[in-house]
Amino acid sequence: MIPVKGFSGQKVAVLGLGRSGLATARALRAGKAEPVCWDDNPAAREKAEAEGFNCTDLRRHGAFDAIASLIVSPGIPHLYPEPNPVVAAALEAGVPVDNDIGLFFRSFAGPEWSHYDTPPRVIAVTGSNGKSTTAALIHHVLTEAGREVQLAGNIGRGVLDIDPGQDGSVVVLELSSYQTELARALTPDVAVFTNLSPDHLDRHGGMGGYFAAKRRLFAEGGPDRAVIGVDENEGAFLAGQLSEGPTDDRVIRVSVARKLTGPGWQVFARKGFLAEYRKGRQAGSIDLREIKGLPGAHNHQNACAAYAACRALGLAPRVIEDALHSYPGLPHRSQIIAEAGGVTYVNDSKATNVDSALKALTAFKKIRWICGGLEKEGGLAALNGAADRVLKAYVIGREAAGFAMQLEAEAQVCTTMDAAVAQAMEDAQPGETVLLAPAAASFDQYDNFEQRGDDFVAEVEKRLADSGVCE
Repeated sequence: MIPVKGFSGQKVAVLGLGRSGLATARALRAGKAEPVCWDDNPAAREKAEAEGFNCTDLRRHGAFDAIASLIVSPGIPHLYPEPNPVVAAALEAGVPVDNDIGLFFRSFAGPEWSHYDTPPRVIAVTGSNGKSTTAALIHHVLTEAGREVQLAGNIGRGVLDIDPGQDGSVVVLELSSYQTELARALTPDVAVFTNLSPDHLDRHGGMGGYFAAKRRLFAEGGPDRAVIGVDENEGAFLAGQLSEGPTDDRVIRVSVARKLTGPGWQVFARKGFLAEYRKGRQAGSIDLREIKGLPGAHNHQNACAAYAACRALGLAPRVIEDALHSYPGLPHRSQIIAEAGGVTYVNDSKATNVDSALKALTAFKKIRWICGGLEKEGGLAALNGAADRVLKAYVIGREAAGFAMQLEAEAQVCTTMDAAVAQAMEDAQPGETVLLAPAAASFDQYDNFEQRGDDFVAEVEKRLADSGVCE
């Protein structure tokens, strides 16, 4: 646990008592603050009270008297589409609003660090797509290299629930736009921006607000090194803002769209090969095509970003390459779950928006595509760019018929996962791929994308077992 600093003897309000909220309350108590907790869910309040926390309705008049700060969990709106009433009350009372990420950055360093040969480092990863895989890949590479490393944030443990930093240790954080927008302190040693595509626009008041939330990771404290995906205008703009000139190697530019040139530091992938150039000379290269855990150009971008972050910590190219080959992949993210009868089965339930689903579709050929769910803003037209790879779409979700009508590929309305998997497996021939890449949120039928992916895996495994086809 990371005890929170700066609030000893003061009352700090905590709104939201899920995983991060409870971890925040514990860390505040460990730092000798007095947490004042609230959650609209009675079951969450009961759980907090069972740990001895004081739960007080923060919506009541005068609730913020003598409160030093309000700490808000990620899922709670603080600005758009409108502030949560508790957040609005705190702002009206002049109480600072923060989150667990801000508390982490103000509390992680300790006086014992002056005795370390190598102070602990923090690598923070954000972006629209690939940030979970990139963060997990960095963690895997550092683990394989023998470094003491912890994975936290949106993936792994809560940021305040991890162990204090040790000599030479590394913390890898995956951070969402909700987290970077609100945190009052953001001071990673290495910051990574994977890419940007429309998502969560209602929470950020549009694309400009969404990019501004991501950009704060690089603007609030200024990382020692920034790894920036430059294949979108926003990434190219961000890299330009951070750089002092063409030779400034504090910025490492990353691309999977083109060869990067110039005297700076670049990592790019073309035709399945990763290349690193520094000061105009090649410093490393990796053949990514045979790395089973990283299929497709979108994963090659993740590999480039992770490679660059690890190089920024001083790891050798060969050490990184060896670790990439043993990377198993993340559940629900281009995860190959079975290969049977010549058919490959891939779970990419995390492809919850059009951009991430399009990346999944371009990673495979001859696809039996399971898609659909709670459609997001912006429509599905961009998916038709990969229609030539889709043999047939099997559409699930409560609005499956409307979803199917927007697709150029042949589509069958299945509605449920079991019907979609059954039909796709019946139709599939050797050399084809059955791919779950929904291009939609899961909340019309599932609690989250993980549950949806687990359902897909269970249906595939059940039918393979019943058919007697061996993997």
